[in-house]
Amino acid sequence: MDRGTEMGTAHGRAGGNGVAAGRIPLAVVVVDREGLVSHWSRGARRLFGAARDEAVGRPAVDLLPVSGALPDDDETAPYGAYSAYDGLGPDLESSLDGRLSYPAAGRARLSAPDSARIDVLWWAYPLVGPGPERLLVLAADAAGLRHEDTGAGPAVERIAPGFALHTDFPGAEELARRLPEILPSMSVGESARIVSQVLELGYPVLEFSQNDRVPVTPDWGVPRRAERKARQERAAAAAAGAPLPQGEADEVENLEYAAVRERLEFLNEVSGRIGTSLDLSRTIVEVSRAVVPRFTDVAGTYLREQVVAGEGFPEGVPDTTTMWHRVALEHTDEPGRWDDVVPVGEAMPFPAHTPFFQCMTTGDPVLVPRISEQMGHMIAAQFEKRDIRPLITGRSMLVVPLKARNVVLGFMILLRHPERVEFNDMDRVTGAELAARAGLVLDNARMYTYQESVADTLQDSMLPHIAPRMAGCDIATRYLPGTLLGRVGGDWFDSVKLPGSRTALVVGDVMGHGLNSAAMMGQLRTAVQTMAALDLPPAQLLRNLDDLAQRLGEHYLATCLYAVYDPIKSELQMANAGHIPPVLVRAEGGRSDLLDLPTGAPIGVGGVPFESVRVQVAPGDRLVMCTDGLVEVRGEDIGVGLATLCESAAHPAASMDDACDTIIRALNTRGGRKDDVALLMARLNGIEPEDVARWRIGHDRTEVGRARAAVREQLHAWGLNSLVDPTELMVSELVTNAVRHSHSRPIELRLVRGETLLCEVDDDDHTLPTLLSVRRLDEFGRGMHVVSTLAREWGTSRTSSGKTVWFELTLPRR
Repeated sequence: MDRGTEMGTAHGRAGGNGVAAGRIPLAVVVVDREGLVSHWSRGARRLFGAARDEAVGRPAVDLLPVSGALPDDDETAPYGAYSAYDGLGPDLESSLDGRLSYPAAGRARLSAPDSARIDVLWWAYPLVGPGPERLLVLAADAAGLRHEDTGAGPAVERIAPGFALHTDFPGAEELARRLPEILPSMSVGESARIVSQVLELGYPVLEFSQNDRVPVTPDWGVPRRAERKARQERAAAAAAGAPLPQGEADEVENLEYAAVRERLEFLNEVSGRIGTSLDLSRTIVEVSRAVVPRFTDVAGTYLREQVVAGEGFPEGVPDTTTMWHRVALEHTDEPGRWDDVVPVGEAMPFPAHTPFFQCMTTGDPVLVPRISEQMGHMIAAQFEKRDIRPLITGRSMLVVPLKARNVVLGFMILLRHPERVEFNDMDRVTGAELAARAGLVLDNARMYTYQESVADTLQDSMLPHIAPRMAGCDIATRYLPGTLLGRVGGDWFDSVKLPGSRTALVVGDVMGHGLNSAAMMGQLRTAVQTMAALDLPPAQLLRNLDDLAQRLGEHYLATCLYAVYDPIKSELQMANAGHIPPVLVRAEGGRSDLLDLPTGAPIGVGGVPFESVRVQVAPGDRLVMCTDGLVEVRGEDIGVGLATLCESAAHPAASMDDACDTIIRALNTRGGRKDDVALLMARLNGIEPEDVARWRIGHDRTEVGRARAAVREQLHAWGLNSLVDPTELMVSELVTNAVRHSHSRPIELRLVRGETLLCEVDDDDHTLPTLLSVRRLDEFGRGMHVVSTLAREWGTSRTSSGKTVWFELTLPRR
């Protein structure tokens, strides 16, 4: 079937002339950017005389009513010469040659040999867009309008083509819906684009007088229900052995071919509009909007609970207890009509006697040609205290399952207005195919959401939960997953408590992305924690980490920045392995600088020395360490990002968290970031000298009593009288062990008053004490049980010259 063989109906009455519009054949012509005819409808053949094969590819000016374009002696002219009609408006040539960028309409007189003159009405629409179409021309024979009283009479003389907003007439929605039927056979997307331009530029109308205007409306000439009934009757006759006339047989074949082609175009269009992203929420909206209003007037989408939550694949066949979440609702009714009755986000089960339950359990579409009052009442019973019957009764309904891998993920409820043709078996097939494609897209989005959730959980589990306060410093951190290269990455940060009230601060970045990088990050982070507990100098720690990476594999590469903060000495000791330098923000003056550290080679290169650098700091200074994902943007010098980092780090902030957020906002809004980001900021508060007390203890056992007395005196001086007894008892146990097991170096006892009371005992013995299983009569092994019972926290760590045993007590409230 040629969709360009359209009939145009002018609805209404030309009141002044007493003329009622009848059907008039419309010629539809499309002209490409070269001025050649690309579409020539059967109506154009009847009006202008040229067959389609003769017209397509020829210059439009040779065929259309252009003034003086076809002289009388031109044998190629289908009829004869055209001339302007009473100087009415511009001539069509102005539109054909591109001089007019706005729609134009006119009337031309065609002089045909051996024939009466033909008055041609035409409308020309300039087209824009990516396609080759440049101009749409509609044309009609003015003689097609007859007087109402006779039904046949002379052509109306006072008539002119014009334009109007399609919303100026009753039934405007019908005009907009039927307009695509006069367009040539083309893709659904191209047709929709042209329709939107026609409606925007102005709907074609016939003007009988200044106040009498009627729209030209597409019309197939035969109502679709009657057409379907005629096809059924012809099919029945054929089944009975009665052959169809050749013309009718061709028409049936053409109608069926056009219907199949139209549905394939619709499915292709829908496939192109859904699945544009892997975001589950966006995909749900795309699926619902793809079918309204082209295929249905109302589309409600329901998904199983596991799908909405992004959890694992739902198991088993749904039953009457399965909860279905209404995730989207699109409709063409007046705004708000459905919102209160069936709000999006509601979860509900469906009983066994409903079409919805039948669809979800069988996995097949369910067609209800018309929802009866009885069925409407049955469906409405599921909605407590909400009468849904006025919204659904009398409508045609199609319920289609959303399936993937033979499991029902959800379903769509499609409803058509009562005045619209009801769903039929072909619609059932179309709906099933649509649902199959939508189900696949939704499952992909669900799987991506699930995997993204797993990745986030993995990443969170591998990143440490750092205490906001360590000895002499406050710490804040941020982690941002990657955007385009995968959410799982190899960036990490960490902090480790060290002897002497020191804190190790670490930021690292494993090269690459994905699970392999995350796994390597976990290994390196664990190794750093282990070696930091040995109190290795920063350069030696990176050297050992480099050796480990080479043993793990030749493809293991990472950058790492390792810093040790000593709050008592107000000193940072740092070493760098190919990492971007840290920023130090001075408390005095607020100046921020990149610290000049020896860069070093990345971890895993091997054979490259690392150097340690000492930097003096003051109380209140802030150290900012981050990975390159924060400062590096493709196409931009990394120096720009580092400068922005320095500037944003120096910005005053009410808290550490606010300071981190300021940096993230300044650097994360530039666009182009793909890598994950790790950020660690430490405010270096220091510990005042008067909050630290230390003593050297000899190896004589009488020194134990001196240690107890010194601790008792110091605690009284600090006003910590309530902590004297437990502290004195635990110090006695630790010093006794040190005297018994140490060798030559003097034992050191330290008390540090900070967020807690910290006590440390250093000696030159490398054997770490452990908790032993002690029986009632055992003489040794009870000391560490006493410490474990009384202390808030305790631990041991090896040092380069021996070990440190420490415990903490909570300070009393002041």
